[in-house]
Amino acid sequence: MPTSQQHVSAGTPMGANLTGGGATFRVWAPRAREVYVIVGDELEAARAGGWAPKQEHALVRQADETWTGFVEGVRDGTPYRFWVVGTGSAGFKRDPYARELGTEPPFPDCDCLVRDPGGYPWHDQGYRAPDFRDLVIYQLHFGVFYGVDEQGRDTRPHRRSKFLDLLDRLDYLRELGVNAIQPLPMQEFPSGFSKGYNGTDYFSPESDYQVEDPAELARYLRKANALLAEHGKEPLAPEHLAPGPNQLKCVVDLCHLNGIAVIFDVVYNHAGGGFDDQSLWFFDRRPKLYDGEGRVYNHEDSQYFTREGWAGGLVFDYQQPGVRQFLVDNARFLLAEYHADGLRYDEVTVMDRFGGWSFAQDLTGTVRSADPGAIQIAEYWNDWSWRWLAVAPPPRGMGFDAALTDGLRLRVREAVRQATAGREASVDVESVRDVLYPPGSFPDAWRAVRSVEDHDVVYHRTDPNEWKPRFAWLADPSNPRSWYARSRSRVATGLVLTAPGIPMLFMGQEFLEDKNWSDNPEYFRNTLLWWEGLETDRAMQDHLRFTRDLVRLRRRHPALRSERINVFHAWNPTRVLAFHRWIEGEGRDVVVVASLSESTYWRYELGFPLPGRWTEVFNGDYYDHFPNPQVAGNGGGVVADGPPMHGLPHSAAVVIPANGILVFAREA
Repeated sequence: MPTSQQHVSAGTPMGANLTGGGATFRVWAPRAREVYVIVGDELEAARAGGWAPKQEHALVRQADETWTGFVEGVRDGTPYRFWVVGTGSAGFKRDPYARELGTEPPFPDCDCLVRDPGGYPWHDQGYRAPDFRDLVIYQLHFGVFYGVDEQGRDTRPHRRSKFLDLLDRLDYLRELGVNAIQPLPMQEFPSGFSKGYNGTDYFSPESDYQVEDPAELARYLRKANALLAEHGKEPLAPEHLAPGPNQLKCVVDLCHLNGIAVIFDVVYNHAGGGFDDQSLWFFDRRPKLYDGEGRVYNHEDSQYFTREGWAGGLVFDYQQPGVRQFLVDNARFLLAEYHADGLRYDEVTVMDRFGGWSFAQDLTGTVRSADPGAIQIAEYWNDWSWRWLAVAPPPRGMGFDAALTDGLRLRVREAVRQATAGREASVDVESVRDVLYPPGSFPDAWRAVRSVEDHDVVYHRTDPNEWKPRFAWLADPSNPRSWYARSRSRVATGLVLTAPGIPMLFMGQEFLEDKNWSDNPEYFRNTLLWWEGLETDRAMQDHLRFTRDLVRLRRRHPALRSERINVFHAWNPTRVLAFHRWIEGEGRDVVVVASLSESTYWRYELGFPLPGRWTEVFNGDYYDHFPNPQVAGNGGGVVADGPPMHGLPHSAAVVIPANGILVFAREA
């Protein structure tokens, strides 16, 4: 007799799910001949090769091409694997919906673990993520961001950082003022190290980021409970942190208690950068056909994928209902079981290119229905004139809430590069003016996610033709700690944080990190964030203070998060641009002035939209050797009592520091 169909119905979820004194199992394998589930102690014999398929382990094929069964006695933590018999081969397969993968035996010949989704005691009840337009995002990589041992020594040079290491930086992130983090993909990947974009097991957090040793876990438990106590929350017990997925859940939980949303980076355009025999690849074990050079060429028979390659892996087959359901289920899973506050979708351009347009519409609609407060951000690099389709609602658009944009990054980096040629060089600030406005046809300004650094741009590359430096080196190729590097970097970060859209900072940008980053241990000597520099490097300390205060300024002044912008002055000969931000009828207008000139202007005539006193609420020059004893400023403000200028009804003479950024505000 095959496995029992007790507790199985049309609504039985995919994967392994605890219920009724055991667990249901459900897996999609449309062209398999037979599917079995092996659980518990029998796995050891099966791994040793001393196992043959038994009818009591057989799952039952259903009309929807899934295979189901119920097994009694299964508990939280029970190991299991599927055994799939196809027309080409027979053997183990990992559950595509497995919530966790075991580490003994190690990946890829590893077991899946049944996990109770309610096994972590959440404390974030009542947390509400910021409104989309109010987000300030911080992008990081779990594996290299931060990690110290009990003595405070950096562990990153000889091991990957763990999910729980982020707990040691929560105070730092909270004080920085960001209200969302966006970790690079955290799903299980097959390589020894990774940026995360070659995942193969979409429901399982990367096991290398998990802590297994109970003695080591005890240290993290103390840290987690200390943070919970700060908020008057009940402590965790050791068993709450023992499962790897719960460690990531703990990080999300504590981020929420500290006012920080978590936006997960997901890869629904392709999977893998190399597949093992137990992965999604050829899941229902059809024959693999090879060409004369030993390459598989019938990818259309691999169930989940097309024959199209991307980034070393394969593009998903969006025409298959089971594939679409798998990816949609993964998105809903992250919202429900990990309390995600949003999703950043990698390379939606690839989805569009290979038939995923309608899938993207279904995906965004389903996620929005499940959680309207979860932001959906697309990475969509189609032709400039069509990028708005990512954030337009169906049927014309794909329905994402926001999209990455590169206009500000490209133009600011180019203007700063031009400025490094000297005070007489031509610098195109007028091109920067054009991209401060929302991208063409975007329905709202806030839908543009803006940055000057991200994980792709400043990744460590060995090919000099692909190398793009971090901003400190870009700003002064001879010395990343010079005044030129410091001041020009302040202007760039200042524009990101005062322009319309959702600003995004990349890890280390806030303290003038000058090294490109890498996930590859071979390059760690010259790529890891230099946290120790915050103890000894004055330039880093000053830049961190600058960024903190500017983030606070953005959050304090609603006009800086508004839809409105008028870039009323941009003049290449002086390298100065100025823009007005406001909320209609609100009265708390803001004027931002930025200069890439190497000289201070002591009486620069600028237009102002309203008469009277404008308070100088921010001056970037103040943060050079903070507090700068020779700051070039405006004595606390200016009075706009001059004649019309630059298309505005009033004007004032302003002191603009060399390579400076100023913010003036007029209270209602």
